[in-house]
Amino acid sequence: MRAAYIESAQTISVRETSAPEPGADQVRVRVDYVGICGSDLHYYHEGANGAFVVREPLIPGHEVSGRVDRDPSGTLSAGTPVTVHPATFGTPDPRIPDDPHLWGGGSYLGSASTWPHTQGGLAEYIIVDRRMIRPLPAELPIRRAALAEPLAVALHGLGKAGDVSGRSVLVTGSGPIGLLSIAAAVAAGAAHVHATDVLPGPLRRARLLGADDVFDVTSDEVPDGGYDVVLECSGVAASVSTALRAARVGGTVVQVGMVPNEPRPINIAPFIAKEIRWYGTFRFRDEIDRAVELLAAAPHIEDVVTHVFDADDLDDAFATARDSEVSGKVLVAVWPDASR
Repeated sequence: MRAAYIESAQTISVRETSAPEPGADQVRVRVDYVGICGSDLHYYHEGANGAFVVREPLIPGHEVSGRVDRDPSGTLSAGTPVTVHPATFGTPDPRIPDDPHLWGGGSYLGSASTWPHTQGGLAEYIIVDRRMIRPLPAELPIRRAALAEPLAVALHGLGKAGDVSGRSVLVTGSGPIGLLSIAAAVAAGAAHVHATDVLPGPLRRARLLGADDVFDVTSDEVPDGGYDVVLECSGVAASVSTALRAARVGGTVVQVGMVPNEPRPINIAPFIAKEIRWYGTFRFRDEIDRAVELLAAAPHIEDVVTHVFDADDLDDAFATARDSEVSGKVLVAVWPDASR
């Protein structure tokens, strides 16, 4: 089979390797689509994602959809369309029994956080534990199902804010996670969903995904204290300050976007003066199940996908995914015959 390996910064190669064989509690998936995520971009462009450095050739990708190729148990028929929960959870922590995604010792597809690295989905076949498999409903095409993992991230962040029905929501940063957070908030019944960015391309896509109004923060003033809930999806320090300022008195801010592991200047005076509830959020628990349901029910969410590249064009795929003006979510069609 063919698989793509990141060797070091800006060096990725597709090469032949042996197809893996599934064990008794595993399933082999023929991969059709892989979404390029922010962590994949860091691994490709920098050779590291924060503190996690590529120390051996790494197959990236954790946003995966495809079809069952082999299930030794016979439970799933060959050809069954699926997506994959990319996490294996670690040792249970009695302090947080309901948050297995935060337990230590787990792993995530396409990550250099473990040694050996946990290889990802940018390959013709992958082996996953049976409990990671999510069969798709008939209404959900395989291509759209590649959005299940990032939509689950957005749903987990939204869940931290509680019930948003009838409430005003601001999403700061209209990259792929921000766009999916917009769609999630609209689907949850928010009364108003607004969005920010610094570029016109992302703001156009924010409207496509359901934002009622958008703000170019290079020229527009975001209302001070105007929102019940703010989902901060950029990870940029200035945007975090904007999120805290935009939340109303007693409002909620959820930090969905990842930030560098280093000191950054942020104005937390509004956090104190308005007694804002400010939550961190990391990956997700089981929200991928809701993501699958929502993707099946709301076909327009696929509008977040702006480009689909073949696996032979990975350098172009990663370059395009880095250009947030022209691209939303970028997918790689791993199999040449994958239906577009």
